[in-house]
Amino acid sequence: MLRGTWTEKSGGFCTAASFLLLFFPVSVAAEMIDLSDCIIVTPGDLGKIESKAVVILQEEIQKRTGILLRQTTQWPGGKKAVIFVGLESQAEQYAGDLVSQARHVHMPGSEGFWLATRRSPRPTAIVCGIDGRGVLYGVGRLLRTMHLTDKSILVPTGLSILTAPKYPLRGHQLGYRPKTNAYDAWSVEQYDQYIRELALFGTNAIELIPPRSDDDRTSPHMKVPPMEMLIRTTDVVDSYGLDVWLWYPNVGDEYETEAGIKVELAERDEVFRNLKHIDALLIPGGDPGHLHPDVFFPWMGKVATVLSKYHPEAKIWVSPQAMEPTREWLASFYQYVNKKPGWLGGAVFAPWVKTPLPIMRAIVDEDIQIRRYPDITHSVACQYPVRNWDLAFALTLHRECFNPRPVAMKTIHNALDEHACGSLTYSEGINDDVNKFIWGDQDWDPSTPVIETLRDYGRLFISPQFSDEIAQGFLAQERNWEGPLAANDQVEVTLAQWCELEKKVSDEVRSNYRFQMGLMRAYYDAYIKRRLIYETDLELRAIDALRSAAQTGSLAAIDKAGQILQKARTESVAAGYKKKCEQLADLLFENIGSQLTVARHGAQHRTRGGFMDGIDEPLNNAAWLFSQFREIGGFDREAERIEAINRVINRTNPGPGGFYDNMGSPSSMKRIVNTLAWDADPGTLESPRIAFYYRVDDPEDHDMPLAWKSQVGTIYETPLRLYYDNLDPEGTYLVRVAYTGKRGKMLRLVADDVYAIHDLIRAGHPPIRDFEIPKPATQDGRVELTWTCGEGQRGAQVSEIWLIKKSK
Repeated sequence: MLRGTWTEKSGGFCTAASFLLLFFPVSVAAEMIDLSDCIIVTPGDLGKIESKAVVILQEEIQKRTGILLRQTTQWPGGKKAVIFVGLESQAEQYAGDLVSQARHVHMPGSEGFWLATRRSPRPTAIVCGIDGRGVLYGVGRLLRTMHLTDKSILVPTGLSILTAPKYPLRGHQLGYRPKTNAYDAWSVEQYDQYIRELALFGTNAIELIPPRSDDDRTSPHMKVPPMEMLIRTTDVVDSYGLDVWLWYPNVGDEYETEAGIKVELAERDEVFRNLKHIDALLIPGGDPGHLHPDVFFPWMGKVATVLSKYHPEAKIWVSPQAMEPTREWLASFYQYVNKKPGWLGGAVFAPWVKTPLPIMRAIVDEDIQIRRYPDITHSVACQYPVRNWDLAFALTLHRECFNPRPVAMKTIHNALDEHACGSLTYSEGINDDVNKFIWGDQDWDPSTPVIETLRDYGRLFISPQFSDEIAQGFLAQERNWEGPLAANDQVEVTLAQWCELEKKVSDEVRSNYRFQMGLMRAYYDAYIKRRLIYETDLELRAIDALRSAAQTGSLAAIDKAGQILQKARTESVAAGYKKKCEQLADLLFENIGSQLTVARHGAQHRTRGGFMDGIDEPLNNAAWLFSQFREIGGFDREAERIEAINRVINRTNPGPGGFYDNMGSPSSMKRIVNTLAWDADPGTLESPRIAFYYRVDDPEDHDMPLAWKSQVGTIYETPLRLYYDNLDPEGTYLVRVAYTGKRGKMLRLVADDVYAIHDLIRAGHPPIRDFEIPKPATQDGRVELTWTCGEGQRGAQVSEIWLIKKSK
């Protein structure tokens, strides 16, 4: 019996049976039926996608079991086990023993399917789709439930899953370009397999990138020239019945002159002519490229004319992305969108779109679709940064590491899903593999528990025997990133769990790249925690040595402090953890082309997947302290050196009655007035975030205090408001501010929205400034400080604040 309710809001059939798998412990043989000796029964007139689905079923089972299931159009006699695969319209004629049940199935919507299993009268599984894609996704769900081992095909009995996707667009960007951390090393066959795996989890669109983008033309990893790869991968995408999208930014120099337009159109003509399949383009308004809407939209009309010559049904989607958009720029962009040119497919909510999605939905006419383009691949300096990430992780793992964030992905997805027609995610490689499958399942049904997706992922792609343990392992890794690292006991637990798994699983599983990614993160996190605790202690001991300068002499104190700090390199900790990471990095490069170092594996940059190059990034203030030691050592007089050492020791001391806040620390978030719940504003377009704008390859940034490598910041014109109370009403105060980071080029500061402290100034040079706070602002014992940027700027950032009480 099918259980569920039709919901008008979603236009989909939400059924308890859709999630029945969650409650089946699939390792328990008593609740399974054996299909090891079954045959596949199909109608004789299968369409292209249904035929492909049957081939996928046969091939994926054979890979894992060694069993090649035979396909036939006739139900066998006796009790022989059967898997039926076909369309709903064919079920009456071909469903055999299940025809009576099939008659009562009413498909809930486009791309939907019915999956059922029965023990009697014969072991049977039926996959019945409303259309070709429904058959494909039904086969995918069947494979996700199967327990496939050598010479054995088991599936839970009593399944009855009737489901259709809530959102019509569900896809991922898989660009073949040097900037990615793995894709550029793939063969066509690897692309084919990965696209297949995404399709098994409900993907219906793949976005590719043309040979020219905001990147180098080629990379040493590429096995196939970019244009040839684009042609062949579009054919692969179409072979699965999925939509082909192109992300096609405007990276040329000229879009207004006749000569410039001619060159740009000629390039697009060549690309469009050579591709057999294009369903849609996404052309960003910026990031990269930045055209005023008065130029951008007429140019889109010209592109559309060329596109329609070869792909008359294809549409162009546009995003209001711009690095420094003015109000006029945005208003103009939306005015053009609402004119609804014939080529327009819809608008896109993307990284660095200034308008929050609910507001964008209200601005854009209701009959214009909005697609999401969520950044699921980056951890910092991105659309959805890791919430309150520890600085130690930000410095080492940085922007593009292995980043399974299942709970965060579900939260981010569901915070905004109702405002869009679905998603095509932004990905730069294999590092976000888990996130793709989580996001895709949420686009299918936002009520899907992440543990269900993770168990299916582990069962199908890694090991059916340990699917739950693997799922729990990825959830544990996300918990590694919660709160201050030094106090997070989960890190050691996570490593112990993955190490035990490594001992229990087979050699085949140990060589699985998805298992290796999980294992590596467990070791990496544990190594960074050990280093953080050790190097923090070394810094404290070095400061203690400096405190004895008056007794030992300044130069002796500096020398002793330096020797203590050098132990981070000469007497390192947990070297075995680092060695394991290095070994896994080599294996991952061999297995899937994952480029985890620049020199050894050819990553484009440390922040572009090469996070192994950051594994020994200093986690204390050693670099800054050594820079101070060099300066102090140049002073001639002992008194000068002692005075300078005292300034180093007391760098963060605001003096009696004062206040100090390291604004990149989560503990200082209590000062912030204009906060929103994270699940209401996960992209922090309307509330502050902790940011890590630190240039890893800049020597000047390398020598700065740790506190300057993180900031509290806001995006665009959202103000940053901080509150202080318990001030002395009779006292007078000055505020010392550290302005660092690449945002917040021009900032103003006011107190209590009334008293100007400084007007727009260029931040960062020098990084630390002192300003008087007008006495009336603090006479009530409280003060609210508000930073804003100039119109069209990218936001405000503050690293440190000293509220210093002036002496009477």
